[in-house]
Amino acid sequence: MLRRPSARRPKGGILLALGLLILGACARRPEPRVRAPERPPPVQAAKTLPRLGFTLQAGAFAKVENAARFSESLQAQGLEATYYASGDGLYRVRFGDFTTREKARARGEALKASGVIEAFWVVAPDGSAPGAGGPVHARPADERGLRASLVESARGYLGVPYLFGGTTERGFDCSGLTGAVYRLNGLRLPRSSQAQFDAGSHVDLDSARPGDLVFFATAGGGRISHVGLYLGEGAFIHAPRSGQGIRQDDLSDRYYRRTLVGVRTYL
Repeated sequence: MLRRPSARRPKGGILLALGLLILGACARRPEPRVRAPERPPPVQAAKTLPRLGFTLQAGAFAKVENAARFSESLQAQGLEATYYASGDGLYRVRFGDFTTREKARARGEALKASGVIEAFWVVAPDGSAPGAGGPVHARPADERGLRASLVESARGYLGVPYLFGGTTERGFDCSGLTGAVYRLNGLRLPRSSQAQFDAGSHVDLDSARPGDLVFFATAGGGRISHVGLYLGEGAFIHAPRSGQGIRQDDLSDRYYRRTLVGVRTYL
């Protein structure tokens, strides 16, 4: 009988094919992973304070107590009032925040008619008050001039008494002082020291500039309880406590160095 040729492949051919497959698999390099481009960190917008519109100016007092008492009477009318040393030996008062000159004038006329004020001048957003009589507290447009004006405004309060809770005939509390200084320069700060801290942008003490605010935790626990206005070279102006006048101190003092929490800028 004739035998049909076997259909089996030689073992040598199978081994050769397997070897080539393994060799090809080992020689294949893994494809490099393509990394997604890294996203830059989000840029935080600089915090800015609301700016005042038109305000009113009234009064000219030789004694700061009388200017403070007049401010208190305006606050009773629901108006934010700030008195300041105008540079001619007199204290003047600015108050209100109006979107237009016409609204400011209308409120002034109403207060005059009711006997709250005798005369008034409308102050523009740049701080100018034509015909106001005596020096006015103009607001510089550039940052350097604004910082210098903030320092000058703060120095005008040196010696004024402290009063916790606001501004009355007895003077300012710590955040009332910084709020008044900024208000005179066309910027609205929140009322409390904690809120002022939250409204600012962080800045290292080594980079602090005149006009920035320095904050302290004088009651312990890290909670903001005190604020002052930085003058430069480690000095600052603040209202320390009841019974003491507004004064200048230095951050190198052990007490202030220990209680300092941070510095905030608004410009």
